[in-house]
Amino acid sequence: MSVEQFNPAQTALVEVTPAAIKHFSQQLAADKTATAVRLSVKESGCTGFMYVLDLVAKGTADDREIVLQDDVTLYVAEASENVIRGTKIDYVTEGVNRQLSFLNPNAKDHCGCGESFNVG
Repeated sequence: MSVEQFNPAQTALVEVTPAAIKHFSQQLAADKTATAVRLSVKESGCTGFMYVLDLVAKGTADDREIVLQDDVTLYVAEASENVIRGTKIDYVTEGVNRQLSFLNPNAKDHCGCGESFNVG
């Protein structure tokens, strides 16, 4: 496992908004076994990839560790880094719905339902 280091010449691995951090903090507080959030992607859907967020007790040996605040750590799967580098994670309210939003500069196409994306 490695810790993400700040390098101004390199695009940030991910950006997480305060609203998303608050959401993660609430999710972790409700789960008695998890201490962190793990982000990865998997092949899925009609356009290629989908985001996978898991509440975990710890990351894997290949994960990047990003401490967002005292009670929220984000692990990013190394195998997913090229697909998600530069992604902004937000927690948005649209009408009565609330959901996580992934603004990924690498995504070239999205499926109609928003479930999957392609980095073409």
